[in-house]
Amino acid sequence: MTDGIRAVTNWAGNITFSAREVASPGSLGALRELVAASRRVRVLGSGHSFNEIADTDGVLLSLAALPAEVDVDTAARTVRVSGGVRYAELARRVHAQGLALHNMASLPHISVAGSVATGTHGSGIANGSLASAVRAVELVAADGSTRTLRRGEDRFDGAVVSLGALGVVTALTLDLEPAYEMRQDVYTGLPLAELDFEAVASAAYSVSLFTDWRAPRFNQVWLKRRVDAAGPPAPPPAGLTWTPATEPQHPVPGMPAVNCTPQLGAVGPWHERLPHFRAEFMPSSGAELQSEYLLPRAHATEALHALDRIRGTLAPVLQICEVRTVAADRQWLSPAYGRDTVALHFTWVQDTAAVLPVVAALEDRLAPFEARPHWGKVFTVAPEVLHARYPRLADFAALAAALDPSGTFRNRFLDRILSGGS
Repeated sequence: MTDGIRAVTNWAGNITFSAREVASPGSLGALRELVAASRRVRVLGSGHSFNEIADTDGVLLSLAALPAEVDVDTAARTVRVSGGVRYAELARRVHAQGLALHNMASLPHISVAGSVATGTHGSGIANGSLASAVRAVELVAADGSTRTLRRGEDRFDGAVVSLGALGVVTALTLDLEPAYEMRQDVYTGLPLAELDFEAVASAAYSVSLFTDWRAPRFNQVWLKRRVDAAGPPAPPPAGLTWTPATEPQHPVPGMPAVNCTPQLGAVGPWHERLPHFRAEFMPSSGAELQSEYLLPRAHATEALHALDRIRGTLAPVLQICEVRTVAADRQWLSPAYGRDTVALHFTWVQDTAAVLPVVAALEDRLAPFEARPHWGKVFTVAPEVLHARYPRLADFAALAAALDPSGTFRNRFLDRILSGGS
């Protein structure tokens, strides 16, 4: 099915795609024919990116009309999931088989393939990004042919966080583990001066700290703890003046907590606790911009104090800042490649002109920590700097040239990134 020429925007509405055609093929065969006949193709997932990474002057391809395949292998503890499936559906189907993902992002509404391709992550000092669970990637190449890259093969670590540059990801195979239950507790009012980052970040399976940078404090700390036969979860670190929340909280002040996953220690399935937001609720109207920077976890405290020194610049255009951790991985373009990571996420007001100068000031303040931007967010880091901070970016550029010599899956965003400023 071809939708023809019409205005299409991303989820936030700050990007209007320049595609001459929007297409939603209903079968793998139709998709292969479409790709083979097209000069330029980019795939649009759930649209939850905030820059031009998915833009194209050719065909903007949606996988939403393809069959939603979720094939669980209980013996191997794996799942093969088609490219258009979103995490909420994947998690529900996996849980029904008594299995689980190791991690989820804060939003369950995002597509699996798009999240993996941009290095999206959840939280936890021992938890890798969503891409770290991938054991096989199935692609449609520019000529319409198909290929599969598997864990252990030479090019595999370059093909998972792929930015859509290697082909259309039609399916992924992911690692699973036995299903588990969790509880979620929220604490409020942690002063920055009291922060023992390692103690707080290791206090639960998944930890998120939230601040609006209007004061040197964290408004909220969310602890997501696994509950198993070992007994009740350990208490949070001693010696802190934070206060247990007595009613459900939303990370953004003033937003309804009903949209959030259950808190106050109520025990429930992993997929109803790991995300911050319920699958049946959209967390907001999309009236926001987002940026995220990931740097070595060893620099977390120093980086947070550096941000505190410019909170007067950040706060006027900031809705909320979230601080999480990600374990090191092997994916070439993962922001957590080769280093245990702290992720600093910023949800801005939806005002590009006001936000961009603040982003530039933020990037300048984080430069000494070799901060890597999230590929799907707003950033202004120069291509040559990206090549210095992502040590396998040149290798990835070579891989993209080998797998897509015609440049079918390239766009202006990728041309800038992969050129290294040359």
